[in-house]
Amino acid sequence: MNYQTVLQEIEKEIQPLLTQGKVADYIPALADINPNQFAMTITCNDGTTYSVGDYEQKFSIQSISKVYTFTLALKAYKKELYKRVWREPSGNAFNSLVQLEYEAGLPRNPFINAGAIVVSDLLVSLYKEKTLLEVMQFIKELSHNEAIEIDDGVATSEMEYGFTNRALTNLMKSFGNIHNKVEDVLEVYFNHCSIAMTTKELSRSMLYLANNGVDPISGIEVTTPSQAKRINAIMLTCGHYDASGDFAFRVGLPGKSGVGGGIVAVVPGKMSIAVFSPALNEQGNSLVGTKALELFTTKTGLSIF
Repeated sequence: MNYQTVLQEIEKEIQPLLTQGKVADYIPALADINPNQFAMTITCNDGTTYSVGDYEQKFSIQSISKVYTFTLALKAYKKELYKRVWREPSGNAFNSLVQLEYEAGLPRNPFINAGAIVVSDLLVSLYKEKTLLEVMQFIKELSHNEAIEIDDGVATSEMEYGFTNRALTNLMKSFGNIHNKVEDVLEVYFNHCSIAMTTKELSRSMLYLANNGVDPISGIEVTTPSQAKRINAIMLTCGHYDASGDFAFRVGLPGKSGVGGGIVAVVPGKMSIAVFSPALNEQGNSLVGTKALELFTTKTGLSIF
């Protein structure tokens, strides 16, 4: 199959949708981003890549970074991790305080904000003041690119305006589910959400999840096959907040979105796909990105279903 031709067809077909959706303006640093951008990259397990659009354009990966931090925490804590963060879909907004209070400070999964903050807390307990350096180095190794950096402007904006995330963290602290200083945990969380990457870098970095936990190009074992299976499962059921079921219905792949407009998806045994388009749908996922991935699985038949 000619994947480059498929991507070019998708790029043409999504053009009318680029005027729809809304950028994440509740983070001031993201409010002025051009909403009409589009990029898509496939990285196959043999290292072959195909791209269209603004695929060299860096963007804030936001919640996609939660896949990396969850992977690190799962490697370190294994089943003990689930005593602090569960693995069920939330069915609520990604920053819901109501559900968190009702369930006594135990987040539903590691991909909603509260869950990712607990994961950050676990990593702070593990790595102390070197936590952010360890997270960054892990991502650089996965993407084989030492040039990946944090967008300081976005990080500063998140620290200044992240009132709900601060409330979530303090609420969990009151239930005993945050063990470190609130500000130390939030500094790690806000910064890893502010990492800037291209679709080429993103798709390369997720290949281990398309190959049972082993980077198919370098041969390095990132996780065990069992851990890779579980990460993919939670991406499928929880990777798009309260629209995860709809994403599974339309696209049929494990995936993780971010409010910066990025989505990464995995075709087990074959490839990783990254797409970027900043305008979001009502659930906070890239409107055009979701449609592009739906078109991709429809045209190629590469769905896990």
